[in-house]
Amino acid sequence: MLHPVQAPAVVEQLSGRAWLWRLALVSTWWIVDGAATASTYLGMAGVDRSRVIGFSVASAALWIPQSMLALWLAERWPIERGRWRTPVLIHVAASLGVVLLKAFIVQAANPVLRWYDGAVPPWPELLLTSFANNFFLFWLLVGAGHALFYARQSQVRTEQLARAELQQLKSQLHPHFLFNTLNAISTFVRTDPEVATQTIARLSTLLRHALQRAATQEVTLDEELSLLQAYLGIEQLRFDDRLHVEWNIAPETRRAIVPHLVLQPLVENAIRHGITPRSTTGTLAVVASRVRERLRLVVQDDGVGCDVSALHEHGVGLTNTRHRLQQLYGSSHEMRVTTSPGKGMQVEIELPFREGRAA
Repeated sequence: MLHPVQAPAVVEQLSGRAWLWRLALVSTWWIVDGAATASTYLGMAGVDRSRVIGFSVASAALWIPQSMLALWLAERWPIERGRWRTPVLIHVAASLGVVLLKAFIVQAANPVLRWYDGAVPPWPELLLTSFANNFFLFWLLVGAGHALFYARQSQVRTEQLARAELQQLKSQLHPHFLFNTLNAISTFVRTDPEVATQTIARLSTLLRHALQRAATQEVTLDEELSLLQAYLGIEQLRFDDRLHVEWNIAPETRRAIVPHLVLQPLVENAIRHGITPRSTTGTLAVVASRVRERLRLVVQDDGVGCDVSALHEHGVGLTNTRHRLQQLYGSSHEMRVTTSPGKGMQVEIELPFREGRAA
């Protein structure tokens, strides 16, 4: 028993809806082809109109199931490097079957559709004509099916590589965030055990959330803010009264979809590079607003700032956020960083506004 060649794992089976779309497109193509063929003959003098329309439409309609067969065979038994013998035999057998079937149909239906005036040619001649008319055309359809198959394969691979890169970028944030939080806890273990205990409890909550959302790339802004508030609770324990946080969140933005962990690394970056070097109280502002069909997120601090040329020193937070946004949204997003020495830093992100539940 022959078994279909297993397509690479990155390519999923086409859904029923996808096949219906293909059927609709194939049917439309052959209906138009039949009409075009009929119109060509109808322009000639002395042509039997009913006969021309009959065999033109019938010839085109017969190619609809054969086209779907060719597309299905290309999906089921694709010809691939190292795995081509069985698929080639199957496609050759199918094409010869189409040649034979079309010859039988012409012989049986000729009295009605009149492909030939009078008697049908002898069987060998009929087979040869069917071969010339159908064998190579069927292989063109097989080629079209392979083109669709490999185009979809390439698209799925690209999407999976993008998801893998996103997951890698996201996974880099967890140890980075955990290291900084544990470093904060270590400062309290000996000097203030009670604060250390509170910090560990809050860290436990954060880690539980991170584990629950380990494979999630997008959440609602409300969920992202909950995580951010828990993180800032830890930081405020560490800074005591030296860290002031301002929230300016428009109510209509709370159900907007945002990348998971998009704000936390930016806030961490602002605290580490902006607020920590200050000797006085620093202010951190988190803003979310809707501007027409765009979501605007801003993380701003009044810390020490830096020269624009030194932004690369701000490490994982800014770099990973920029790469993740590029992977998720491409050219439909914007990320702007403004800073100068002594005037703090502002990171502004604009995304397409999408409201709903996170996937």
